[in-house]
Amino acid sequence: MASIAKDIDVRKFYEAIVNFDDSEEAQDFYYQVMDTPTGRKNKSGSDETVRDRVLKAYAMLFCEEAGLEPGEKAGVDEVADTADRLYIGGAGYDPEHWYRMKYHFPVIDDDNYDRFAALVLADMNSGPLHEAALNDGDTLVVGEADPLHMTARQRQNQKVKSITLPTGGAQ
Repeated sequence: MASIAKDIDVRKFYEAIVNFDDSEEAQDFYYQVMDTPTGRKNKSGSDETVRDRVLKAYAMLFCEEAGLEPGEKAGVDEVADTADRLYIGGAGYDPEHWYRMKYHFPVIDDDNYDRFAALVLADMNSGPLHEAALNDGDTLVVGEADPLHMTARQRQNQKVKSITLPTGGAQ
C-alpha cells in the first residue's frame, strides 16, 4: 500500500478495518482513507482514490482467472470469488491459516467487498500476514475454491505467486 498513498499509516488503517464493526471512529478513519485522492487520474479523467487503487491492486494480485485487463478494478464478484481461496502458508492446505476471517466477512457483497480487498492488502503490508511472511516465510496463496476436496496432486500443482513485502511495516 506504500505505492497507493504515501501519507497513510497502514497499521492504523489495518486496525480500522479489523475494528470496523465495533467502532465508529474506525469506520470514519476507514472511509477517510478510502476516499483519499491518490493524485492520479482515472481513465475517465476523474481523480483516482485509494479505493480505486486498492481494487486495482487486488485484481492484479488475486483475480487472474477473472480475465480483468491490467489496471481494471476488481468488483464484488471477483473479490467474492477469490475470498474463499486465500490462505496463508505454502502450496498445501492448512485450515488453521485460512485467510478469509469469516468472523469479519461471513458474506462478501456490495457493502464490504472493497473493505475485504483493503484488509488483504493492508495485512500484507503491516498486519499478521506481513509478520508471518517476514518471520516464518509464509505467503498468501490463492488456492482452489474448496481446498478440503482437493487431491494431494491438485494441492501440489496450485499456482503460487511471490509477492515482495516491504520490510518496514509502517508503509
